[in-house]
Amino acid sequence: MGTRRTRRTRGRAGRRAAVWGGAAALALPLVVVAGGGTAEAASCNPATGPYQRQVEQFLGRPVDGRQSAADCTAVRGFQTKHAISPAQGYAGPLTWQVMSTMLAQRAAGSTPNRAGDCPVNRGRISCVDLTRQLSWIQDGAVLKYGPVPVRTGKDGTETRTGLKKIYRRSIDHWSTLYNVSMPYAQFFDGGIAFHSTTKSMWNPPGSGGCVNMRPADAKAYWNLLTKGEDVYVYGRKPGT
Repeated sequence: MGTRRTRRTRGRAGRRAAVWGGAAALALPLVVVAGGGTAEAASCNPATGPYQRQVEQFLGRPVDGRQSAADCTAVRGFQTKHAISPAQGYAGPLTWQVMSTMLAQRAAGSTPNRAGDCPVNRGRISCVDLTRQLSWIQDGAVLKYGPVPVRTGKDGTETRTGLKKIYRRSIDHWSTLYNVSMPYAQFFDGGIAFHSTTKSMWNPPGSGGCVNMRPADAKAYWNLLTKGEDVYVYGRKPGT
């Protein structure tokens, strides 16, 4: 009798352990092996990307051209910050394109018009370089503000190039077309305007044509510019 009770007790204990063990397993994240480490399943791509070395160097990672768990975590963090999809840590063309644009912006330093592409004979003018995704305000050859990163039109809704003029300003504008707020909007080409956004300036694929700016930069442009002033847009955005 005592033996049967002991067996029944052990059986119930074993079943409870199995249930709790199963619950604990469900509570833990699934993992995959990536370069000797682990990462959340479906969150990190263990494959080595075509731009692995370049991306590793950009992020200050050891440059060996091989994907590791730590590499994947760093790349995924960059992708998440700038809403690059899918954010799986893969060093692919889009991620490297964004990083390349950032490098070109850094190289511009305090002389964004070194090549003289934006006119210096029109007095105060806002320059928009689509290739480097940069904008600045200059008066003749004197830099007045910037350069600052901008987010321009995506493929199919590109920001149109050429010499324009600010024709309308709306400090608290609401877009009925996109149903979004466009603070500090300064229109210079049809519905295309400088305006503030909360998106990352390096968030692909781009805007609906407007020149998106960080809030502080859009406010500075609002305070420095006025109706009738020139805007010059040139170059070609990567990916368009």
